[in-house]
Amino acid sequence: MEIKKIRESRRMRQYELANRMGVKQASVSAWESGKAVPSAENLMKLADILECSVDALLGREPASA
Repeated sequence: MEIKKIRESRRMRQYELANRMGVKQASVSAWESGKAVPSAENLMKLADILECSVDALLGREPASA
């Protein structure tokens, strides 16, 4: 997953993303470290918030800068 890379390219901190997602920062950390996988619903929210595609989050296509 490319969540951390894309989040950092948007100059967003984990806690900011967590607040916008309505989840705990620990959830974002777990997704970024590979300890957990976001649900399909959360993947769509992530894509909207980070302004990228779900494919980009999954590493299937490059994220637009």
